[in-house]
Amino acid sequence: MDMVALELIRSLQRTDTRNEYFIFIRADEDRQVLTESPNFHIVEIPGGPYPWWEQVLLPRAVKKYKCEILHCTGNTAPLFSPVPLILTLHDIIFLETSLRGIMFGEGSNYQRFGNIYRRWVVPRVIKKSRWIVTVSDFEYRRIHEFFGALVEDRVLTVHNGVGDHFWQLLHPSVLNAVREKYRLPERYFFFLGNTHPKKNTKGVLQAYSAYVASEGTGVRLLMVDYDTAALKELLEEIGDPDIFEQIVIRDYVNNADLPALYAQSEIFLYPSLRESFGIPIIEAMAAGTPVITSTTSSMPEIAGHAAIQVNPFKTEEITEAMIRIVKEPGLREKMIVAGRRQAKKFNWNAASKKLIKHYNTATKPLKRK
Repeated sequence: MDMVALELIRSLQRTDTRNEYFIFIRADEDRQVLTESPNFHIVEIPGGPYPWWEQVLLPRAVKKYKCEILHCTGNTAPLFSPVPLILTLHDIIFLETSLRGIMFGEGSNYQRFGNIYRRWVVPRVIKKSRWIVTVSDFEYRRIHEFFGALVEDRVLTVHNGVGDHFWQLLHPSVLNAVREKYRLPERYFFFLGNTHPKKNTKGVLQAYSAYVASEGTGVRLLMVDYDTAALKELLEEIGDPDIFEQIVIRDYVNNADLPALYAQSEIFLYPSLRESFGIPIIEAMAAGTPVITSTTSSMPEIAGHAAIQVNPFKTEEITEAMIRIVKEPGLREKMIVAGRRQAKKFNWNAASKKLIKHYNTATKPLKRK
């Protein structure tokens, strides 16, 4: 299940004891991550590819359980909802590129075909949505710029939050257990990248290559769940295949172990090209890790002055920021303090309370200005 939706559901369970909720999930989703409570019910809907599930089976379930509103949290929703609809539109990145780029550009087949589906559904479904929720003021502006009068005054920002487990001060035994479990190097920079072009993996590798050329091999680069063959291909492209020996790749990391991976890293690298929010920024800050992120899209809004912000298209700026944090006296400690202060601005309870307010108005006529 999507982590944002999961955190919101858990927070709503703590916050709202008045309304009744039906959480509709697909049969192949892990329902063990959710727990039912007196007014929260988990309903498993089996059947078919996701478009069929969302467009046909989900509306049927909404009618069967006599729901009053439907909140779809993953960018798309049924075109014909039997009740007032709230749509969470995390971003419109899939609408900012050409259709040819979506079909034949970089990224996995899953990502490309998912973008095609979103590109077809979203412009149609936003016309029918009572509220359109997005996750940052930056994305709020982008949606208004792109859709104009089509969305009118129905868009609202509900910032994401940080999971409670990222705030815990971890005992050395826990840190050591995670270090042994994932065979972590003594010192490392942490990068959560993937094959999507927006993650700027090639730029991070170029920056790290320059760091090693300047400062030596004392700090390795930790990457998670990244294909080895794809990595070697990128290293050939940047002209430094030998740097592969300094990169540590680990398979999928359990979310419960992420705080320990953040906490033991020298720096968390997040110089993406485009993000709607960037939850890892505030996760790393809560865990006590200095962050390097970008001056683009939502990232300045989320990171504030607590991270070093770089132009992600200029890899030399990423390298310089890495060297600064490692070598400049006192900078790391200042960034840790500032980062924790910044991360406290974002929490799931505030998000769920804002949503409840709009749930309670979703069936009422919208007052036009």
